[in-house]
Amino acid sequence: MTKSTILYGIPICDSVKKARALLAERGIEYVFHDYKKLGVPEKELARWVAAKGWEVVLNRKGTTWRTLDDATKESVVDAASAIRVMIANPSTIKRPVIARNDSIAIGFDADWISSL
Repeated sequence: MTKSTILYGIPICDSVKKARALLAERGIEYVFHDYKKLGVPEKELARWVAAKGWEVVLNRKGTTWRTLDDATKESVVDAASAIRVMIANPSTIKRPVIARNDSIAIGFDADWISSL
């Protein structure tokens, strides 16, 4: 079976930069999916949320979350509402997301990348 690796994020993110550097250092080929240019694939986002939980995928510590209005923040109470906010505001997704076949890492995880 061919293993395909996709790294989702934005190019200016330091965690994404670290993940890209480690993937390159390990000789792991990957496709980079830039949220800013390509948008967020809703089907994939739903898969990440199902696998890891919306609380893990949604980055409530970042600048984008802090700049959202209170009504939007308070509207996030479950997976469906979190997905709506993440689709509308891709920078609220914890970065990077790396998917390799059925395995997913949310956030920079050097050990996970090294195990590929």
